[in-house]
Amino acid sequence: MSVWLPTATCRPETCLADVPPRVSHPRRALRLTACLAAVLAGVVLLPPVRLLPDRARNRLARLWARVVLRTLGVTVHLAGPDGWGPGADGGVLVVANHVSWLDIPLLAAGRPGRSLAKTEVRRWPVLGPLIALGGTVFLDRDRLRTLPDTVATVAEVLRSGHPVIVFPEGSTWCGRESGRFRPALFQAAVEAGADVQPVTIRYRLADGRPTSVPAFIGDDGLLTSLARVVAARGLVADVTFLPPIPPPGPRPGRAGARRELARTAQAAVEGIR
Repeated sequence: MSVWLPTATCRPETCLADVPPRVSHPRRALRLTACLAAVLAGVVLLPPVRLLPDRARNRLARLWARVVLRTLGVTVHLAGPDGWGPGADGGVLVVANHVSWLDIPLLAAGRPGRSLAKTEVRRWPVLGPLIALGGTVFLDRDRLRTLPDTVATVAEVLRSGHPVIVFPEGSTWCGRESGRFRPALFQAAVEAGADVQPVTIRYRLADGRPTSVPAFIGDDGLLTSLARVVAARGLVADVTFLPPIPPPGPRPGRAGARRELARTAQAAVEGIR
């Protein structure tokens, strides 16, 4: 069994018990229609947008992600240190806690980059092809022998000056609990000499109550999760970009370096959750 297989203990029957305020069925249908239109627009516009300079392309990617989230009824609050928060560019390994498929457009709304995703994401309806066209690096968690090649690919993207988004818990959690940051992909930052930027993602309702409604866990289906999100009233996502962690200096213990980065990044993320 691969060490990359999901290990989260969160399950829909135990973690999705809270029922938030809901919008009407016509509003849900409107949200779904608007979201589909925004996603399809992204599919159509992606080829010409990819020809633009990096800065212009990133601005459009942030705008598109915010539009998609808005169509779903999600209010986004982005925060971060000057020069490294939302909108910053450059090669950096962005690592965040993982709760939902919503995490991907949330991070893109602040700092677009090439994502690392499991190969199963390719088969998602509509979103799968779009994610693939966006330059996503796919990881086959059932074939551990492919991991070194994946790390090498991520390191090369970082060296080229582009951010890479990674969820090092290896699985989604409900938000009330979290998993250990696995160190393997931090090796890419070590090899590329790239900074690591931790990010905390937290979901709540408009009245401030934490919610696990967006959680995508266990045997939860994408369409079921999507229906739950568009039904929620007052869903808010707080995304905090934390100060970057510089790569370790030259040292003989490369395995120790990546583990150190993983522990430091996890401590930073958990520090404000």
